[in-house]
Amino acid sequence: MALLRGVWGVLSALGKSGADLCAGCGSRLRSPLSFANVPRWFSSNFIGYPKKPMTSYVRFSKEQLPIFKAQNPDAKNSELIKKIAELWRELPDAEKKIYEDAYRTDWQAYKEEINRIQEQLTPSQLVSLEKEIMQKRLKKKALIKKRVKLKIINESWKNLSSSQKQVYIQLAEDDKVRYYNEMKSWEEQMVEVGRDDLVRRSVKYTTK
Repeated sequence: MALLRGVWGVLSALGKSGADLCAGCGSRLRSPLSFANVPRWFSSNFIGYPKKPMTSYVRFSKEQLPIFKAQNPDAKNSELIKKIAELWRELPDAEKKIYEDAYRTDWQAYKEEINRIQEQLTPSQLVSLEKEIMQKRLKKKALIKKRVKLKIINESWKNLSSSQKQVYIQLAEDDKVRYYNEMKSWEEQMVEVGRDDLVRRSVKYTTK
């Protein structure tokens, strides 16, 4: 998970989506309110709201990635990030501390700016903001769970034998035929009662 957090952070810093690589990633420290999902009314009133600072590892990765890409132009980002992660693990504590101290300094400044912005909000705005952020978090978690389930189903399908798959393929074909017959019957009824507008344009029926 530590590696995935790093992948997410690096790709986010580069302006790329890491949703498919990591779920539930975030900073170890938390602010009173997370500004990851800011409602439109809030961002319009506070255009200069601060972004969360990069963690020590993400800062290191962002510095190293261009170097690794220049040395390995044909390599994928995911492969390069694995190499950077190995380099980070082998980095002496004294050198890591430089990045960690920079992160702590940036995080303190971030918290102070967040607190300053929150002081400008009315109680009703604060409650509304917290509610909207919570709703977006729940939707995001539901989406992640759905993707995980789909991935499991996809893997299960791949592991089925041809004979096992054929059972489901036949069921799907039967459903397709049943749907076609039911749709045809319904459209014929619509034509009889003068509701041609509900019939598919590619299908024409003559009244009896």
